[in-house]
Amino acid sequence: MTSLIQDVLLCVPSAGFVAASAVAVRCRGARANALRQVAARDEEARHLANTRLPALVYAWQNGTGNAASPTGTTLHQQLAATETGLAHRSVLEQVDAALKAAETRAEASSRAAVQATTSSLQPLVYEIQTAISQLLATEHDETMLARLQPLDHSASQLARRLQILAVITGKWPGRQRDDVPLLDAVRGGVSRIRDFLRVRVPREFPYFLSGRFVEPVVLAVAELLDNAARHSAPRTPVEVTFVDAHQGISIEIHDAGSGMTAEVRAEATRRLSGQHPVQLTKLRTPPAFGHLGVGALVRQYGFTVRLDQEHSVHGGVRAVLHVPRTMLAAPPADHSGPAESRPDRAVSAAAESSRAAEHGFQVAGDGLAVRPPRPAGPRHRAPQLAPSEPPPVHSGSALAAFAQATQSVHAPVPQAPATEEPPR
Repeated sequence: MTSLIQDVLLCVPSAGFVAASAVAVRCRGARANALRQVAARDEEARHLANTRLPALVYAWQNGTGNAASPTGTTLHQQLAATETGLAHRSVLEQVDAALKAAETRAEASSRAAVQATTSSLQPLVYEIQTAISQLLATEHDETMLARLQPLDHSASQLARRLQILAVITGKWPGRQRDDVPLLDAVRGGVSRIRDFLRVRVPREFPYFLSGRFVEPVVLAVAELLDNAARHSAPRTPVEVTFVDAHQGISIEIHDAGSGMTAEVRAEATRRLSGQHPVQLTKLRTPPAFGHLGVGALVRQYGFTVRLDQEHSVHGGVRAVLHVPRTMLAAPPADHSGPAESRPDRAVSAAAESSRAAEHGFQVAGDGLAVRPPRPAGPRHRAPQLAPSEPPPVHSGSALAAFAQATQSVHAPVPQAPATEEPPR
């Protein structure tokens, strides 16, 4: 009996010890789990500070950010829906909004500065060009003309570069013109580059360009020609050809340069496409404005520009500016083409010849009547007047009196002689 009671008393403390041990184990597990969660949050905070925020700033600085998901990914996915993950996402969104607002303000300030600069400089350049043009028109000294021509050419290049800057910032290129031959528009672009002597242009091309598109095409052709000339050897030619296509006219510019790498050509194609808005705050150093300006003109006026190296006649780069037929204009009424291309005039001339034969006068080759030769002799003969009779005896007395009265009115009034004083 005594041994049984002792066994029971020994078992009671053993059950309590087992329960306490189980509680201790659970506490150690909860503590370890809490430590793991704290470590995960610490790692997530370091990931936010060292990876996600710098990546967001780098994306904004280099223009590679994704506007739909600017916050990146979390390091521990189980924390994405927790208060910690949501707080980190809120921080990234606030930084993203602040960077976006700062970039918008910087872009607006840059555009305003460039527009103010071009608006103040363009009138001065146009005044210089006008003054030089007047000197060229009135000056006849060969030495003076030889000195003025380079100044006029430099002023036209300066005006072109100011126009490109203005176009990039969204301004109108200016200089509204009448309809002109497309060949003259290309020649206008040639005259605005430094190496214009290297450019070869066809002598004839029959199409006309609408006045609204003349200055944009001239400006785009000038920039493409300037790039072709500057990226090829100084003694190599730059050739311009026209291709009459079904959808419009293609102006091809061939240079003899070393070509472009795939990366450079891809960037140039992107700029010339006009599909990406120009951001002055994201230009490279040093900035290049030529292709950006042409892309802005492409976006605004509807023609296209592309580059390739496979079809260049000199092994360099071929730039193709395609002018749609909607940009072309009909030739003016007073424009006369080659004689063989005008059968209607030949028919009308024949009709005039037959009509003139019926009336008995000669007709020239252009269908106009020929005047008969004038008879020989003096062209103006003096009229035959009757012999005059001598005037009456006192017929001129009235005219003489009128003349004397007129002279007396204008004659100075005689002064009375002063009284002479005796010498002292």
